[in-house]
Amino acid sequence: MPDTFAVTVAFIAAAALVAAVLKRIRRDKCLRDFHRFMVTMEETGGKTVWGRMKVGTTGLEFVYPETHKDPDGHDETSYLVYKNEYAGIQILVRYHDQLSEPEKQSRAKDLKRTYHPSFLQRLKRKIQNVFKTVRDAVMDVLNVLLSHVKKASPAGAVLGSQDKYVSQMKQELIGSAGTAYEPLLERYIGRKVVLDVLRGDKIVEYCGVLKNYTADFVEVMDVRYQVGQSRPAQMADLVVPRKYGIVRHLAE
Repeated sequence: MPDTFAVTVAFIAAAALVAAVLKRIRRDKCLRDFHRFMVTMEETGGKTVWGRMKVGTTGLEFVYPETHKDPDGHDETSYLVYKNEYAGIQILVRYHDQLSEPEKQSRAKDLKRTYHPSFLQRLKRKIQNVFKTVRDAVMDVLNVLLSHVKKASPAGAVLGSQDKYVSQMKQELIGSAGTAYEPLLERYIGRKVVLDVLRGDKIVEYCGVLKNYTADFVEVMDVRYQVGQSRPAQMADLVVPRKYGIVRHLAE
């Protein structure tokens, strides 16, 4: 008979190791699309930051195109946003006229693949969605198994005393899979939609092509974006936290 306690501990250790590795390499897919592009970040508090955005696993870095002189007199060349500060992001804007020619060409190809996906691209996404569904089922089974082990094995006492750690491990495994599968949004991928964005106490509508979504963000391309009534609208791509942005309508 295998040692149940040893097997359980080994399983927890292996799962924790996998979660740690995935957490270290995982980057949000919507944010990753803006990696190394010139991006304007608007924060909920009203602050605006502009620079070449680098996406890491623990946050964002905005590298200024030129040195910025702080009111205190020191030079600043970058701005860091840590992952626990993402709640303060109102919107990320990639203006088309701020892109270089190679970047514009790369973006145009990306839009073409998004708006008119090939059969293979559609098949790839369907396969990914199948794996997401399987992942959810596996997590349900894991919950049942852990509950059973707690009640019916000598390892139960150990697991019971480590509830917080075990719950954290499961959450890491769930989050490491990347995208939260949303059947309602899947049908709108690659189609024009209306995105409702909560700005203060008002809702502003933006029309564009739904590129992607994750558990935390939604990405829309080819939007006529306007900041205030005094400025002209500009073509841009947007990444909006799902806390503030909701796909509300199909627009075609």
